Amino acid sequence: MNFEGLDPGLAEFASAMHSTLDPVLDAHLNPSLLQNVELDPEGVALEALPVQESVHIMEGVYSELHSVVAEVGVPVSVSHFDLHEEMLWVGSHGGHATSFFGPALERYSSFQVNGSDDIRQIQSLENGILFLTKNNLKYMARGGLIIFDYLLDESEDMHSLLLTDSSTLLVGGLQNHVLEIDLNTVQETQKYAVEIPGVTIMRQTNRFFFCGHTSGKVSLRDLRSFKVEHEFDAFSGSLSDFDVHGNLLAACGFSSRLTGLACDRFLKVYDLRMMRAITPLQVHVDPAFLRFIPTYTSRLAIISQSGQCQFCEPTGLANPADIFHVNPVGPLLMTFDVSASKQALAFGDSEGCVHLWTDSPEPSFNPYSRETEFALPCLVDSLPPLDWSQDLLPLSLIPVPLTTDTLLSDWPAANSAPAPRRAPPVDAEILRTMKKVGFIGYAPNPRTRLRNQIPYRLKESDSEFDSFSQVTESPIGREEEPHLHMVSKKYRKVTIKYSKLGLEDFDFKHYNKTLFAGLEPHIPNAYCNCMIQVLYFLEPVRCLIQNHLCQKEFCLACELGFLFHMLDLSRGDPCQGSNFLRAFRTIPEASALGLILADSDEASGKGNLARLIQRWNRFILTQLHQDMQELEVPQAYRVAGGSFCSSGDSVIGQLFNCEVENCSLCRCGSETVRASSTLLFTLSYPEGSNCDKTGKNYDFAQVLKRSICLEQNTQAWCDNCEKYQPTIQTRNIRHLPDILVINCEVNSSKEADFWRIQAEVAFKMSVKKHGGEIKNKEFALADRKDLGNPEGLLLCPSIEELKNVWLPFSIRMKMTKNKGLDVCNWTDGDEMQWGPARAEEEHGVYVYDLMATVVHILDSRTGGSLVAHIKVGETYHQRKEGVTHQQWYLFNDFLIEPIDKHEAVQFDMNWKVPAILYYVKRNLNSRYNLNIKNPIEASVLLAEASLARKQRKTHTTFIPLMLNEMPQVGDLVGLDAEFVTLNEEEAELRSDGTKSTIKPSQMSVARITCVRGQGPNEGIPFIDDYISTQEQVVDYLTQYSGIKPGDLDAKISSKHLTTLKSTYLKLRFLIDIGVKFVGHGLQKDFRVINLMVPKDQVLDTVYLFHMPRKRMISLRFLAWYFLDLKIQGETHDSIEDARTALQLYRKYLELSKNGTEPESFHKVLKGLYEKGRKMDWKVPEPESQTSPKNAAVFSSVLAL
Repeated sequence: MNFEGLDPGLAEFASAMHSTLDPVLDAHLNPSLLQNVELDPEGVALEALPVQESVHIMEGVYSELHSVVAEVGVPVSVSHFDLHEEMLWVGSHGGHATSFFGPALERYSSFQVNGSDDIRQIQSLENGILFLTKNNLKYMARGGLIIFDYLLDESEDMHSLLLTDSSTLLVGGLQNHVLEIDLNTVQETQKYAVEIPGVTIMRQTNRFFFCGHTSGKVSLRDLRSFKVEHEFDAFSGSLSDFDVHGNLLAACGFSSRLTGLACDRFLKVYDLRMMRAITPLQVHVDPAFLRFIPTYTSRLAIISQSGQCQFCEPTGLANPADIFHVNPVGPLLMTFDVSASKQALAFGDSEGCVHLWTDSPEPSFNPYSRETEFALPCLVDSLPPLDWSQDLLPLSLIPVPLTTDTLLSDWPAANSAPAPRRAPPVDAEILRTMKKVGFIGYAPNPRTRLRNQIPYRLKESDSEFDSFSQVTESPIGREEEPHLHMVSKKYRKVTIKYSKLGLEDFDFKHYNKTLFAGLEPHIPNAYCNCMIQVLYFLEPVRCLIQNHLCQKEFCLACELGFLFHMLDLSRGDPCQGSNFLRAFRTIPEASALGLILADSDEASGKGNLARLIQRWNRFILTQLHQDMQELEVPQAYRVAGGSFCSSGDSVIGQLFNCEVENCSLCRCGSETVRASSTLLFTLSYPEGSNCDKTGKNYDFAQVLKRSICLEQNTQAWCDNCEKYQPTIQTRNIRHLPDILVINCEVNSSKEADFWRIQAEVAFKMSVKKHGGEIKNKEFALADRKDLGNPEGLLLCPSIEELKNVWLPFSIRMKMTKNKGLDVCNWTDGDEMQWGPARAEEEHGVYVYDLMATVVHILDSRTGGSLVAHIKVGETYHQRKEGVTHQQWYLFNDFLIEPIDKHEAVQFDMNWKVPAILYYVKRNLNSRYNLNIKNPIEASVLLAEASLARKQRKTHTTFIPLMLNEMPQVGDLVGLDAEFVTLNEEEAELRSDGTKSTIKPSQMSVARITCVRGQGPNEGIPFIDDYISTQEQVVDYLTQYSGIKPGDLDAKISSKHLTTLKSTYLKLRFLIDIGVKFVGHGLQKDFRVINLMVPKDQVLDTVYLFHMPRKRMISLRFLAWYFLDLKIQGETHDSIEDARTALQLYRKYLELSKNGTEPESFHKVLKGLYEKGRKMDWKVPEPESQTSPKNAAVFSSVLAL
């Protein structure tokens, strides 16, 4: 409600107004009004609270049934009838909420919602109640427990909320935008700009959103886009209230007068069918609230703030005889609401009283209300005595007080052991008499034990106790298994559960509630997903890779750039690196290094993943360095100082390359010095460290320095001695890299024991250093909350944060004058002591911060997996979430979860083994100009030669785009793709007869067609590429794809054959330019092509002609029903399908009047589904096969 037209003095409800009244209970006041209310002797006296005596309720006529005090002297700001239970909710100006049960208004719950702001709107949901205050949205259970507390910006001034569906909420106020909030994720999903600020009232029908503004206007907005469809200028002053019912909108408000705003006694009524005003309705009260109360007619209830209420028809005349009076205790009525059943009215006044008016003696608030849960009464005083002599007496009847001490029954986990029970072996008689039919065995029942009963033995008597053989499917939502108690759930290997719909009904958001994109693991050799994420979150590497583009068919840098682009566009949906891994499998060096796993080895976990990912790390850095090695560095990567890299070097080399000097000293005194470079270092551990059980302390910096400045004895050729001699080889460093990459090489129990011992020693030293200040994690977190964690304050870590930690978050490295290297661990305390690291860089001193750790998860059940801890920087959060902060995350394929920074350096060597470390120079991003310039140009769409040797011009099926035909933003392009199968689907048959997909079939795109969507050549394709493949095709799917053996072979094909990269660049250019793709089932097409397309650029006919909770309709049936075309007779043809999809989209625009008449189009869809059910969704067989390829529009194509 808007209060601009009221006397400003009424906004202050001070208790001093009633200071002269004595606190004496009025004789006419019902004592039930003071249910559990403590009166303030200095506040409002009850003598000033006259309440009307109870009257007899007449059926059909509204009369006062009950009055009750919600909060003495505090004005009621809002009232709301619960939509699910028989309850009335009341909010006060003091931020207090109270609920009353039933028509007797028995107090149910009462709690504080906000300490300072008034409650402005209440909305009931199934599981709780939403409360809106000035800049806070709070969701609380009906008993008062907080479910979530969503803080809005301090500058917001919210006044209204609207529940659009069960999980979406609109919130508006005095600012120039309306927020859309998802109640499942408790996140802001949209921010709609509002041309007229001040949205204080919102309503909804099946056609529009209605927004009431403080300026006196009511705007009608589209349900999907929230754009203004119509606007009513109701009042010249301000709007007080409005309501919508059927085709009528009624509003009341204030008009401008010479002396200010005055309440207008004319109600404005509008007809929503013709979108115009009808005759205003003159009433006999000053309207402040109004509601439609449709029972037998569309009655309007008009309420004034002085308590007068009038009923009238919106299209008739107001009768003074229809006025009744509500006797408020205070001077003003502040709120009004109508129950869903229309049997009850609620009024709240300025003195905290609530008045319930009903039209029947026993009203119900809702047509169908569920039962309300009440707190159980205290049973302590009524417990019967217990007889200790009864052995079967349940001791749980004894009430035990709440205590924080450890109970005797709380047995320590260290003294417990899991004891799962395994099924007993099958009876030998059954095995002897069994007959097998296929894989099912049949045997007569020997009747040696009871039917359907199996005796179990405990672990002590079961000598063959071992682990189960089943593999768990998902790390979240399953029961905890005793064999996996060491591995935390979020670290376990994740797998996708496939259904008959594929991935469409798999809930990826359950595993990833962030806006960063995960990677799918089902593709061959996807073990490198974690390393792809590490490279992506290195800002200079990401920008460099996305700026790169070359002509090489299988270039890992190009494919990685395409994948990074998808990760940029994704808003939390997982991506897949199928094209990158396809190119990876073609690199001979990758195969030679053993980086390409067979499917059987990958599924069984036979490969040593830790060694594998470390080899892959070295390979990818070397390969990217070679792919991007050019004579000149791109302009976007000029160093801030103005210099370029050395000739022939790449920016990958500048980022990762470390110049070293190898010195070989023979025992004859001859010394040989060679200069070389390396992209990463491997940790070299002290000799005999596995035998040192005394706990000798080695800093990580010491081990790192030993590994970089390596010294070893080996046999080498000596030119002076002219033979192999024992030599001492040392390595000195000349130049430090910007990114320090370290392979941990924890490949045996020797190295694992070294990490474990060093972590134990570091833990003891930390405990000794902090003395008695170390606390448990819960107490440490409580201290941080109490202190507010001010910036720069070093807080004491908890015991859990110090366990299994040896790795420092930062290291300090300095080049000495005699070519030596000093390395030491660096902490925040060191920075406070020595000053910022940036100032020391001038003297050759650099501080490196830990950016990522890749770890090997040891899990015998699933063969293990690889995950990454990554410190995501400010720029990524700014692009994805609009905030600037740094946060550590766990990346486990498509599972992404924020973690505490200490978790990134904690390694329990029993199951979590470090593999790769990435340290980055502090302030690295400021050294580079990180602009991304899209390297894909329009020339990719021009004509190109075919790879096929036998292709002739007579076989051309498309006309390439001319320069004057280049697509623009919003242009339509018809798209269709055909696929072949590389690997068959792997499935298993369950015992109940259902099929479970273990691994889906691997598809590869074989043909891509793009058709012009407008212009004189509309319908003529400009891309019709067959994709050459070097991988073995298992099934060409000719019946569905039209692809035949030989079509993809450059030696014998007569088609226009190209590489996948060439066609991919064409589609990427179309996406980047902003065209809209029209097709049927495009979601699967883009997934197999490995493209991420914004949703507003996809017009999919499978969804345009679809009703919720109904089946998807095939393109063939839609073409027959709407276009009278019979397509896909013998095989599918992508040109035919793309043209048909374009025609269907034109038909959709025609039937729905460009989307403006959804109701009429809904009737068309109902007819479509009725026809489909009658014909069993089958198209009648054509009398003569005709194909759109023979249409006149293709004559120009076939004549080429």
